[in-house]
Amino acid sequence: MDIRKIKKLIELLEESGINEIEIKEGEESVRITRAAHSNAPTMMMPQMYGMVPPAPAHATAAVSAPAVTTEDAAPAAHLGHAVTAPMVGTFYRAPTPGSKPFAEIGQTVSSGDTLCIIEAMKMLNQIEADKNGVIKACLVENGQPVEYGQPLFIIE
Repeated sequence: MDIRKIKKLIELLEESGINEIEIKEGEESVRITRAAHSNAPTMMMPQMYGMVPPAPAHATAAVSAPAVTTEDAAPAAHLGHAVTAPMVGTFYRAPTPGSKPFAEIGQTVSSGDTLCIIEAMKMLNQIEADKNGVIKACLVENGQPVEYGQPLFIIE
């Protein structure tokens, strides 16, 4: 990557309210991070996918955010019982990559049937149905991080 491009990226970073930028061109990549202007300790918070962090008030660059559909934003719009994540971790629908998922949409499940796995701290935790019914929706993509209390499945 050309040094002039890097300098231009630094200037853009300074002019805008953005604290970090990462650019990839082919196999090359560069990440530029600006130090925070506050003396307060910074705390890393896990981010939920699909949510856009609020822009600082002094930001001058227009940032376009992907549109969030009402189906993604409001899992409560699904009628039925939501099976939620009991922990933070990584969601997996199947026991191994390439194998058949534990539960499919339209499948009838009984209380105690395994629906998915959440990996947390290298431990694989089976998540079981807590109600008899039919799976109407799977609200999380395979391999995605999940938060405590996040809806995973809808059972009717």
